[in-house]
Amino acid sequence: MVVATHQIAVRLPSDLLVELDRLVATGSYENRAAAVRAGVAAIVADERRRTIEDQIVAGYLRQPSTLAESEAAIASLREAIVEERW
Repeated sequence: MVVATHQIAVRLPSDLLVELDRLVATGSYENRAAAVRAGVAAIVADERRRTIEDQIVAGYLRQPSTLAESEAAIASLREAIVEERW
């Protein structure tokens, strides 16, 4: 599958450019573009995770656990700790 790509211009401070070139020189990335793509992909993935985490928290705030559910969760954790081979 061929994915269309688009060229962009990016300005970096000298210190980041030195680090970017070091990553390329050490073989971590094939070239600057690959390193920048990996960085952008990591940021996008992190933001997606953060959005999902925020949605989960919002859901629990809208529908908090009942006392019975909280007590059952604590009991389950205590049992798991007792069964753990330390």
